[in-house]
Amino acid sequence: MLKLERVPYEPEWWNNTLHQFPERTVYQTPAWLAFLEDTQGGEIVTAALHDGNSIVGYFAGMIVSKFGLRLLGSPLPGWTTSYMGFNLHSDAPLLEALEALRHFAFHDLRCVHVEVMDHRFGTAELELPRFRARGYNGFELDLRSTEDELFARLSRSCRTCIRKAAKSGVSVEEVGTEDEDFVQEYWTQMQDVFAKQRLVPTYGPERVRAVIRYLGPTGHLILLRARDPEGRSIATGIYPAMHERAYIWGGASLRAFQILRPNEALLWKGVSLLKARQIKFFDLGGGGEYKRKYGGRRISIPWLRSSRYPLLETLRNTMSTLITMRQRWSGIWSQGTQHTTTEAR
Repeated sequence: MLKLERVPYEPEWWNNTLHQFPERTVYQTPAWLAFLEDTQGGEIVTAALHDGNSIVGYFAGMIVSKFGLRLLGSPLPGWTTSYMGFNLHSDAPLLEALEALRHFAFHDLRCVHVEVMDHRFGTAELELPRFRARGYNGFELDLRSTEDELFARLSRSCRTCIRKAAKSGVSVEEVGTEDEDFVQEYWTQMQDVFAKQRLVPTYGPERVRAVIRYLGPTGHLILLRARDPEGRSIATGIYPAMHERAYIWGGASLRAFQILRPNEALLWKGVSLLKARQIKFFDLGGGGEYKRKYGGRRISIPWLRSSRYPLLETLRNTMSTLITMRQRWSGIWSQGTQHTTTEAR
């Protein structure tokens, strides 16, 4: 029977421990855990997974308190964080590790709710009656092919867009993490993206600054900017990348310049840079059927959750609905205010 035992968190020890595991992700690193601690105000948790006297893996997550209740996330929704979960030796059973996590969360840590998303879940047969799941759906590019092969896998319309961007004078550059203008450019473009759907962003510019502050010094972050022929920033991208995997953490652009097709040019530049870093897989982020045009394979990763008390599941779903409604009404109010201001001029 597997059992998780908490190990006092120490960044250098944790970094060395992660290097034992080829499937480690950037979202498990000390830098990302520091980002979460800063932006979510939680308590970092690291634990060893024991099978008798042997350690067969490790777990990383964070405890946050909401309405006086302790919640364990690895990650939780709203953290702008992808796969965390476990690092397991090859012979460690994943389903038993999840059951050990539930006991660890509810009894050892005194939490009332736990959520976990691990990219291994996409290849495992999960039959866990005490967990519920929602799908994290998206597309992933396999970068082990040549650039010519990857370009050929793009849809015809996507290839046309990339060529059009080049002919229109769009240029894409890698941005240094010390660039003081990047955050404001990205944030302005992100607001424009959400305004199209009559929504507002789910986080503020400080979240973007925090990502760059913590991950930038590690070298595990690519920032890209697309400029129009006049030099204006019209699209930006934020791609965490480490070991074998990279992710789209954020991408934004200005609607007024979509005719120049900067988004396709931006992502294709990202593919080139990631291949140069010998990254093997590029996760394009959750949702968005339009991402099919980039030629990746569809992925669906279960995001598992379990509550100690049944009522908490109902409360969680209610809070999720209220947050979505607040975001939509904030977007409507913001657009109404902007319209009124324009009319007043």
